Amino acid sequence: MKEKLKTAIARITLKQLRVLDAVVCSGTFSKAAKELSVTPPAVTMQMRLLEETAGLPLVERSNAGLRPTDAGLVLLDTVHRCEVALEACGDELDALKGVSGGSVTVGVVSTAKYFAPRALAVFSQDHPNIDMRLSVGNRSETIEALRNYELDFAVMGRPPRAFNVNQAIIGDHPHVIIGPPGHPMADRLNIDLAELAEDTFLSREDGSGTRILMQRLFAREGLNPNLGMEIGSNETIKQAVMAGLGIALISAHTVAHEVSDGRLVVLDVAGLPVMRQWFVVRRGDKKMMPASQALWDFLVISGIDFLP
Repeated sequence: MKEKLKTAIARITLKQLRVLDAVVCSGTFSKAAKELSVTPPAVTMQMRLLEETAGLPLVERSNAGLRPTDAGLVLLDTVHRCEVALEACGDELDALKGVSGGSVTVGVVSTAKYFAPRALAVFSQDHPNIDMRLSVGNRSETIEALRNYELDFAVMGRPPRAFNVNQAIIGDHPHVIIGPPGHPMADRLNIDLAELAEDTFLSREDGSGTRILMQRLFAREGLNPNLGMEIGSNETIKQAVMAGLGIALISAHTVAHEVSDGRLVVLDVAGLPVMRQWFVVRRGDKKMMPASQALWDFLVISGIDFLP
């Protein structure tokens, strides 16, 4: 019996609920018909269908006209809540159209955290009603999140090839080899990469963009680097290099402050820096809402201004 009632209630339409609301507010079928710009027989039919579906009378006559029964009050509460929800929905859609609201989820590879948050902060100041969510991870994690539609788009150094994406360049992304200030070749110019092959290279985890770039650089020169510790973050690599545990190929954007302060040195190696690019990347079949499109456009046009 309960399941049959649920099935019947599911057939109630918003149009029927609005007819009930008009009947109660006006007090008569004819006035409700005029208010709704329909004929009185149409109102009568909708009320009859609604009462049949509910299985209870919804209005009763009084000296002041038609008034709701207890069942009618339940349905009136429902239509009022529906109208409030629809109005709120309309406000949200209007906000999206005007890029004054909405939400956007951005993935940032860990190397990009040295500039991307500053860019997002400036965008957020100009669009305070946009709900922005930031997800920081390594390359593999970010690609997986893109693949699973968990991100509107991502900021990364090398777009994935396993699935179709749209991409746009933010700006140049140089990679350099760093060492401690006391490194024997710190003052040398135009160092041959082969001279560093016996030095201990600290590296990111397998699969990271920087690790792949280092492997390609040495393979191109026919060299095998002497790999030391595998380290899962750029911050730890920087500290390890400062401590004299080795040298590292790393994004120049991640070491700008340390080089400026004299805590690290960039070795002047022939053919370096290796110049890559920063990209914004989204799935090719991902539909962009106004908020995410606005942030995408901002990063493409102004993102370069935030690079170290």
